Amino acid sequence: MARPTLTPISQTSKSILPVTGNADDVSGSLAIGAYVKYTDSNNNTFTTGTEAFLSGAAAQVEYTFRKLGGEILDIELSSSNVYAAYEEACLEYSYLINIHQSKNILSDALGNTTGTFDHRGNLVTGPAGTNLKYPRFEFTYARRVADGLSEEAGIGGTQPVYSASFATVKTQQEYDLQKLVVTASVDNSDAAGGGSVDFAGLLTDGNDNGYKKILVKKVYYKTPQAMWRFYGYYGGIGVVGNLNTYGQYSDDSTFELIPSWQNKLQAMAYEDSIYTRISHYSYDLRNNKLRLYPVPDAHAPKYFWIEFSVHTDIWDEYSNESTIGMSGVNNMNTLPFDNVPYENINSIGKQWIRRFALALTKETLGQIRSKFSTVPIPGESVTLNGDALITQAKDEQEKLRTELKEVLDLLEYNDLIKSDAELVEATTNILKHSPLPIFVG
Repeated sequence: MARPTLTPISQTSKSILPVTGNADDVSGSLAIGAYVKYTDSNNNTFTTGTEAFLSGAAAQVEYTFRKLGGEILDIELSSSNVYAAYEEACLEYSYLINIHQSKNILSDALGNTTGTFDHRGNLVTGPAGTNLKYPRFEFTYARRVADGLSEEAGIGGTQPVYSASFATVKTQQEYDLQKLVVTASVDNSDAAGGGSVDFAGLLTDGNDNGYKKILVKKVYYKTPQAMWRFYGYYGGIGVVGNLNTYGQYSDDSTFELIPSWQNKLQAMAYEDSIYTRISHYSYDLRNNKLRLYPVPDAHAPKYFWIEFSVHTDIWDEYSNESTIGMSGVNNMNTLPFDNVPYENINSIGKQWIRRFALALTKETLGQIRSKFSTVPIPGESVTLNGDALITQAKDEQEKLRTELKEVLDLLEYNDLIKSDAELVEATTNILKHSPLPIFVG
């Protein structure tokens, strides 16, 4: 029987990387499509930078073809493999850049507006383009920490402080402030003024656990205005100590320069002197139960006032939430950072993307070739370099990531300040050795 004559339809591999790519074919070959046309939840279509990205992805085909020696040996890849690698390289570059910018500005972005993203990582709602802006530095994190400390010190903060009053009762020495404030909150009535209170309904916790605890910050009573003048500024000299006098001179008869913080301490000392040292009453406060000394009699002040805050969960929002930013950015994940737009990537970034996309393409080619370690031919066999390509590709990818990270670390804002300081110091040292100019009249 005669051997049949084989007539194969094709004598070449089905998938061979062409010399050039086609921008019209890029969109349909992408796994994510972050850099092509997309539609947000409001049916708004965005195409910014799309044409530039499509052209860049198409040009990567020829770049890959030349670098891998496509003129000498067939490359078992399709153009779609290169397009997908180029998109992944752009996303990797955007990821590293955004990480770098997050480290630069997170401290000042805390509490500010965040956003929502679609499945491609594109910003749908929120302030767009924040990762392309240079922010104002307002020491936001330090300010938030200071707010918490100032609340405890009674000199500021963001937690609301409320005021309530209660009537003294003859011969009654102890008063349950928690109960008195809860009653005022439920009745929405102030004891002294009879009007409504700004903490009405705030003490209920919404379940059967009773009422929220209050934190009493201050207890005081009001004397007649004439007595305030008598016990006030000049009447208090010698009572508060040396904070308000300098030798034998009072503040209004000398022009001694002192730091501003000393004046603030003086003001606090005067106020404390009136409320504490010159006051006819003192008190003891334990578990929000107030004990007055001496026991109130017929001549005692009719009303006492307290300042307090409501103990809340750390996640509860205050009425002035817009000034606190509790629902805003809380970490790197909630920063309103979109993928870096392709049109904003300069030549430095685009060259890194080309090299990284080539390394990704090598890895894909290695995976394909490693499926067949050897190909038998008549009288011989051909060994493919799949494993070597995978190893080489992974090594190149890691080196490129490290290279970019090291450069970005040197460009963090803190390091730039240090570089500027070194430059100024070096310039100053040079000027030290320069002869002083001689003035000729």
